[in-house]
Amino acid sequence: MKPQVLWGLAPLSLLASVAVATPAPKPPVKYTVAPSEASARVEKLPPAGRVEAANRAAAREPATENYLNAIQTYAYMEGALYRVYSAPDRVTDLMLEPGETVMAISAGDTARWIIGDTKSGEGAGVRTHILIKPHTSGLKTNLVVLTTSRTYHLQLESTPSTYMAAVSWRYPALPVVKIEPTPKVEPLKPTEPSLDVTKLNFHYVIEGAVPAWRPRQVFDDGAKTYIVFPAETATSAAPPLFLIGPNGEAQIVNYRVQAGYYVLDRLIDVAELRLGTAPQTVVRLRRAEATGSAIKGKGVRHD
Repeated sequence: MKPQVLWGLAPLSLLASVAVATPAPKPPVKYTVAPSEASARVEKLPPAGRVEAANRAAAREPATENYLNAIQTYAYMEGALYRVYSAPDRVTDLMLEPGETVMAISAGDTARWIIGDTKSGEGAGVRTHILIKPHTSGLKTNLVVLTTSRTYHLQLESTPSTYMAAVSWRYPALPVVKIEPTPKVEPLKPTEPSLDVTKLNFHYVIEGAVPAWRPRQVFDDGAKTYIVFPAETATSAAPPLFLIGPNGEAQIVNYRVQAGYYVLDRLIDVAELRLGTAPQTVVRLRRAEATGSAIKGKGVRHD
């Protein structure tokens, strides 16, 4: 009897062996992006070190290709720290965008830096200038300028002789928007401050030079001091105001500019309006109650 060969089972056995030998599918591989070596090093620093690293990364230094004559023009970017170099006996001019109005100025060191603001131009072209001058070299501080349009963060550093004459900014283009015509509205006329005439004190003396912008009146209401300028004074000739201490030292003072006059939220004994450098035009304002012997006019020039 011949053995029977089961030919039909051979393919089934082969398929079974192939099925057993086929490995199970592996799960998909997930790829992750490793942090850069620099960022990894920063994250290992203490909090103060991370802040210092962020400030260094945000610093913007002067560049030769960004100079127009003596004006360094930075590209404005929110959060950037703009480096400004200055020197004693030199004034650095920070030029803001035309039409931009300063809301507040704050400096870290107000004792050894003279910081004031003034304006140039007329009408829609009025431009605010922030004037900076250190008392000595080797000083470092920061300056924050808040305006109606943006915020500026600056790092100030004084050197023995190297200084930046002027600094301005390039601003990103604004998006184009369609402006619907609006009815013409007459501009509001500026109003004088509401004052109690029974408290006004006009006992002030105006001395020194006689420029076109020389104030025509100074008075106070017991809490604030008002310096009134001639109506024809151009905005380009608005001089910075300094308080004069008992020993003749000058110190910048905060004030507001309103409709042709300065407003100080304090009373003054002696103050000076100064404009220019060589020669400098100086107008002194003195409260009559302040005795002349208590104020030393050391180093004051009157043209």
